[in-house]
Amino acid sequence: MIIYYGSADNDFVMELDGMVAIVTGGSSGIGRAIAELFAIEGAKTVIGDVKPNEELLGLIREKNGAATFVKVDVRSDLSVRDLIDKTISAYGGINIVCNCAGIELVKPLIDTDEEEWNRVIDTNLKGPYLLSKYAIRHMFGRRNANIVNIASQLGVVGGEQFTAYSASKGGVILLTKSTALEYARNGIRVNCICPGAVDTPMVDREVLIMGSSPEEARGRFVSKHPIGRLGKPKEIAEAALFLASERASFITGASLVVDGGYLAQ
Repeated sequence: MIIYYGSADNDFVMELDGMVAIVTGGSSGIGRAIAELFAIEGAKTVIGDVKPNEELLGLIREKNGAATFVKVDVRSDLSVRDLIDKTISAYGGINIVCNCAGIELVKPLIDTDEEEWNRVIDTNLKGPYLLSKYAIRHMFGRRNANIVNIASQLGVVGGEQFTAYSASKGGVILLTKSTALEYARNGIRVNCICPGAVDTPMVDREVLIMGSSPEEARGRFVSKHPIGRLGKPKEIAEAALFLASERASFITGASLVVDGGYLAQ
């Protein structure tokens, strides 16, 4: 469902009409849902990922949205700067950044080698640092300039066999708070979302690793969420849309928990 806002004196307009948004990890999972929703809500959306999703791009165009794909490795300074340069070249500015690219690692700490640790930290934490660093320079003075980072409920409480992942997502939460404080006076808001387990390919991979059977492992995931099910990518996308929109104009440095009650226990 597309949400519109307006007043009695004006026609209703789309939430992100006229804005330019970058969504990393936008080809699949939560990132895909966010990219699609941002685009159909009026944002010129740049999808940054390692592989394009032509089906998604076609779907956005069918809905009269504007989206383009740029290949990016969020761990690479050079690649992130190229993403920024291509966004500026295509659309002339940046209003919104959504750092959604991320990877998981299900492994005890003593079995995690340095290469695995670095891959998780570089993707999940260094990536948002790099994109924020280079995007912010183009966001000063822009309407509704803001960053939405995707963290995790495991960045708040940690998780057994998720040490590297939890550390990276905990870092994202504090990156969010510190960046919000640094740039609030420049009119740039920075917030993050802490999803619970969401029904995506990432969770499917975790299920295969953790359980003696997929059904048993998925059941354990579901049992940790009082609402009785996994989240849906669109539910996280709706939260991202709220934080990215002008409805959230007085919100910065916040961690919005969208976890089906996981952290309430």
